[in-house]
Amino acid sequence: MTTTRTPADLTDFIAGLPKAELHVHHVGSASPRIVAELAARHEGSTVVPADPERLAAFFDFRDFAHFIEVYTAVVHLIREPEDLWSLIYGVGTDLAAQNVRYTELTVTPYIHLLNGFADEQFCEIIEDARRRVETDHGTILRWCFDIPGEIGDSAERTLRLAVDQRPDGLVSFGLGGPEAGISRQRFAPFFAEARAAGLHSVPHAGETTGPDTVWDAINYLGAERIGHGIASAQDPKLLAYLAEHQIPLEVCPTSNVCTKAVASLADHPLPALVAAGVPVTINSDDPPMFSTTLNQEYAVAARLLNLDRDGVADLARNAVRASFLDPQGKTALLAEIDAYVKSG
Repeated sequence: MTTTRTPADLTDFIAGLPKAELHVHHVGSASPRIVAELAARHEGSTVVPADPERLAAFFDFRDFAHFIEVYTAVVHLIREPEDLWSLIYGVGTDLAAQNVRYTELTVTPYIHLLNGFADEQFCEIIEDARRRVETDHGTILRWCFDIPGEIGDSAERTLRLAVDQRPDGLVSFGLGGPEAGISRQRFAPFFAEARAAGLHSVPHAGETTGPDTVWDAINYLGAERIGHGIASAQDPKLLAYLAEHQIPLEVCPTSNVCTKAVASLADHPLPALVAAGVPVTINSDDPPMFSTTLNQEYAVAARLLNLDRDGVADLARNAVRASFLDPQGKTALLAEIDAYVKSG
């Protein structure tokens, strides 16, 4: 394994590689420019600074709890329909610029409902922005509706929105927020109803807690993919289970360092996960907050795993196969990756 700088030719290869992103949050993907504009618009009623230098310091996270605090403050900047539409469209535009062809964007509707959005209004806005992204840039957006697990009635409200409104782009149901002290088992009935309605299960687990949280996500929530899941490396039986059942992990290396889930990239368990045969996908989580991009995360993974072009392309294929894109779409995107590799 090496942690030297990524060669320029591999950096260029990653930039042009068609990709899928499976773990990225819509508010956490807002560019610093958008966040600063929203903070200025709502000056006096937010703790988020509008000054770029102060905003950069604001995004210097002490630990995971502080990250959640900062993230929630940014969420509360989304108060008007144009705020939400511009945010979604901007995220889609930024993803398209990185040759991301397909994205499952994690959205936490509950906070927006608390901010005054009506259920139908919220879904109409994000759907309109989603369709415009695909029309203008060719990038397909799909939604994961995510429960903020630390908030009492958020599970029921998120479920009702997902099942009753069921926007066309919705494919999955998730669980985020702090893991410590938040039982996965408590959310089992909500995930059971979501799965019965045809939604896929993609809870966060094993990011800042141990492998037991991942086991609970599988056993109680029927997890088909795991958000983060890096603590799985601590449990050989869990690694074997994930490999045998081909349950993918949505790995976000830089995020894990920034939130102090791991001490450094050198300590990241990604190589151990791959060595165990666990399917992994590479993702950016909240890229502007962590001063990264999906392209940079692929470069980080390439260094950690000592990959060449073919190895990096295999990571891109993993994400497509692990996605909830329809079979025809998967075939087309895999063919596009193959053609890109051959052309290089």
